[in-house]
Amino acid sequence: IFSVKVYVKLNHNSPPILCLTNHLRNIELIDPIFQWYGPGGSLSSENSSVEIAPTGTLILKHFNLSGAYNCSIVYKLTAMQLHKKHIIKYLIYAYSDPKIYYEFTVQYHAAPCNSSQNASFRKALLQLLSKLVARLPCEVKLIKSECHNVKMQRGGIQNEIFFTFSVAPLDRGKHKCQQRACTASHRLSKAKHLIKRFFKRQVKVRGTCSEPLPDIYYIDGTLKIVSVDRCYPGYGINAAVHPDCPECC
Repeated sequence: IFSVKVYVKLNHNSPPILCLTNHLRNIELIDPIFQWYGPGGSLSSENSSVEIAPTGTLILKHFNLSGAYNCSIVYKLTAMQLHKKHIIKYLIYAYSDPKIYYEFTVQYHAAPCNSSQNASFRKALLQLLSKLVARLPCEVKLIKSECHNVKMQRGGIQNEIFFTFSVAPLDRGKHKCQQRACTASHRLSKAKHLIKRFFKRQVKVRGTCSEPLPDIYYIDGTLKIVSVDRCYPGYGINAAVHPDCPECC
């Protein structure tokens, strides 16, 4: 018997899941008896995480247990007939949305690699970037900061700091709303725009400044941005197996 696939967001309630085929929905059934079975055995409304209606419709609450769920329906079409039995099979999957964030890499001309100036600048830069996206709200995290001596093409050696940091949307908590501007993807896109503009302005300001360059400054053209989608441990994306939920974890 073909199993119907159903996808339920992790720790959310499932949609109503029917214990009827399309054919059985459209005819009268006498003395129907519905019984659901899950990965752990028989299901009952006595369990607070399960709700079964008199019509056999199942709702799984705070769902977190993927697996095979079967419904058995015993019924008569007429009072004189013998009972008939039908089994409906489901494969119900708990899924989560991937954790989406941007990973930024950027290079700065630096003071000597053993200088405390570099550490102070790193702290100040992260504070500026965090403040820039705090209202969205998004979070900036430093992944890596390394100082290297770089031999320039047809030139001498200079010190450079290689920064890698991530920007991810934070849960809005009590300030949830349904507007598009509130979605994680929209807020993340806005954060990317603000950070790109931040680095472009550094180049523009430096170009109009007649003073000597400071020891530490952004190297134009080194900003790189990568979008990252990652599932939580124990979850993965497989569009071939789950074509109805191709971006689900």
